[in-house]
Amino acid sequence: MAQLLLIGSVVILACILCSKLSNRFGIPVLLGFIAMGMLFGSDGIFGIEFNDFALTEQISGVALLFIMFYGGFGTNWNEAKPVAVPSIVLSGMGTLLTAGLCGVFCWLVLKMDLLTGLLLGSVLASTDAASVFSILRSRRLNLKYGTASMLEIESGSNDPFAYMLTVVLLSIRSGEGNLGEIVWLVVSQLAFGILLGVAVALGAVFIMRHYRFKTSNNYMLFIFAVALLAYALPQVLGGNGYLSVYLTGIILGNSSIPDKKPLVNFFDGFTSLMQMILFFVLGLLVTPSQMLHWILPAVLVVVFLTLIARPAVVALLLTPFRCKLRQQSLVAWCGLRGAASIAFSLTVLASDPSLLDSFFNTVFCVVLLSISIQGSLVPLLAKKLDMIDAEGDVLKTFTDYTDETEVQFIQINVTLRHPWANKMVKDVQVLPDTLLAMILRDGETVIPKGDTVILPGDVVVISAVGFSEGGKVHLNELRLRPNHPFCGKQLKDCEFEPNSLVVLIRRGEQTIIPKGKEVVYSGDVLVINYPEEI
Repeated sequence: MAQLLLIGSVVILACILCSKLSNRFGIPVLLGFIAMGMLFGSDGIFGIEFNDFALTEQISGVALLFIMFYGGFGTNWNEAKPVAVPSIVLSGMGTLLTAGLCGVFCWLVLKMDLLTGLLLGSVLASTDAASVFSILRSRRLNLKYGTASMLEIESGSNDPFAYMLTVVLLSIRSGEGNLGEIVWLVVSQLAFGILLGVAVALGAVFIMRHYRFKTSNNYMLFIFAVALLAYALPQVLGGNGYLSVYLTGIILGNSSIPDKKPLVNFFDGFTSLMQMILFFVLGLLVTPSQMLHWILPAVLVVVFLTLIARPAVVALLLTPFRCKLRQQSLVAWCGLRGAASIAFSLTVLASDPSLLDSFFNTVFCVVLLSISIQGSLVPLLAKKLDMIDAEGDVLKTFTDYTDETEVQFIQINVTLRHPWANKMVKDVQVLPDTLLAMILRDGETVIPKGDTVILPGDVVVISAVGFSEGGKVHLNELRLRPNHPFCGKQLKDCEFEPNSLVVLIRRGEQTIIPKGKEVVYSGDVLVINYPEEI
């Protein structure tokens, strides 16, 4: 057990360090996780033998459901709404057309039988949400004409369509279903996926708004369980769990629910861990020496998808929406293949293990080539096509975006001797760029006007622009013991570090904003702002 934990900790630390290097050198971070898995694998330095495809399929399913949930949770619907229709058309019809074109290509050029070729096309038809999100976030790559939101919705929502198409083709290939059963399979996948995803999300929102949990941790566990329910319930009933969990994520992420910021922080970290585990295990599963035979077919598939199939499908579907040619070109190039394709190929292997060598290794090679070549060139191509919006911020397309100019509030207790006591608001002098926002008086809120009189006992609330460079503020607490040399002295007579400032004194339950003449006593806690270099 200890050895397993040791290996796990080393792997996670190595993946985190790999992500830092990937960001520095412009390499997609998810490619680094796969490379790390291959390094630990049977042909790597550490030589770990791992060939449990069934376990990998289960790990992939769990990881993908949370990646898709957070992909929906993080999509800002207000930003995405203007491009929602073309995105969904590209997600649905685009997946179907790409799979068909790729299948015919594999049949004619790679000499696969038609159904196997279509299966390969179906698992490769979806673009990878994790890769797209990673590149957009890490490079702060905001794109013109709402293209970032378009890519996010398309890549987040087309995995369910690719999965559904794969399931349908597997049913046809096995010969288990007639036409009526195939039609019902499609209808049930869509109907249960959509209806149950929306129902679970709305039920969760209702509970969170009407039932207050004691701690933020309970909200996290609740949403965690909701994500599992949104996936598992439709899967049990024959629906599309990936579609359901994605819709649940969108509705929850764009609803007003309590403790949303801690939820974002939790799922951001948890989803990152899921991506690390997923890509590492997939890298661990593959045997690089066996992949060499399938490099040429994979290169042909990548070239066809990247330069022919994807551009043709994008042009066909986006031209009616009057999308500009350079926007279509960038969207076509951003059709990255990723973990979902490999995970869905494992579903195919579970149905037909004889496809292990040809099918799985070809898909894996395609994903590696797509992430490494297409992913690395996305920022350069966006610049060459003049598609970068320098004035925007791509993080606004995510619901976890927090504007850097957040408003912060300060409260001032007005006493009998306070200089504002019994004065009208218009006669009170406040600092520039601040606003007297409201007055709390006897449990009621008073919205101040110029002739509003501030009374003793009022709590005045002032608003100002929040300080965004929080990393440059270094606060330390100094608790005064009975024998401390500062005890009994005025602050102005106390010797502190150069360029430091006491910003607050805590005395029991009392908070004091110091002005230099305050005398400090034993038991006081001084909150001191030190310069950055200390």
